[in-house]
Amino acid sequence: MPGHPTFNGGHDEVAAILACEIIAGTRPAGSRLPTVEEMYERFGVSRVMVREVTKTLTAKGLVNPKTKVGTLVLPPERWNWFDPDFLAWRVRVGLDAEFFNQLTQMRRAVEPRAAALAAEQSSASVIIDLRSALDAMAHSDGGNREFAQADLRFHVTVGAASGNPLFRSFASVVETALAASLSLTAPLSREAIAITVARHRSIVDAIEAGDPDGAAQAMLGVINEGSDRLRDKTAALLPD
Repeated sequence: MPGHPTFNGGHDEVAAILACEIIAGTRPAGSRLPTVEEMYERFGVSRVMVREVTKTLTAKGLVNPKTKVGTLVLPPERWNWFDPDFLAWRVRVGLDAEFFNQLTQMRRAVEPRAAALAAEQSSASVIIDLRSALDAMAHSDGGNREFAQADLRFHVTVGAASGNPLFRSFASVVETALAASLSLTAPLSREAIAITVARHRSIVDAIEAGDPDGAAQAMLGVINEGSDRLRDKTAALLPD
């Protein structure tokens, strides 16, 4: 059987294509992944690669291979939502208003507490890193990517400064999705950038002052402000 004449990707790309089809609902829960023969027809890949792709998707909780039945797609509640590869695939499918709302809910639950813990054990090096990220935000050229990268660095630094490795892991795992969210919500006008930087500065000031409650409230305010901007940006995605 001839292989797919135009497909030139390897294991990662085959896994990404199938994962995106599952996440998008093209392959619903309970359906079967293509057989080895069908995978060969579509991608021109070997039986060994099919096995490796299946292992990858299984590790992410997307599928479950069953003897004599085939590889079945699992429902969303079984997916490994905190896996970096999964989040990258979720971004590739497209981040809708519902997912952004879920991401905001998680940030509200985690990041204020991380900021409070950072305030309880503030160090000079952490303050320097946070203010460096603030400077990068303040001096961004107004482009979403540059501002979002500096904003992301700020939030990851706070997570690390909490001293709780689970909070640091949270910041790391959601980096892909958070970067996409911040890219959409990053303010472009100089005035808006100045206001946002000032709100972030209040977090640093509270951390430096050893004020856990103040740091938590300032972080929550920043998250809520970003959520409000995001809601305005994604209003078109919601039904009338």
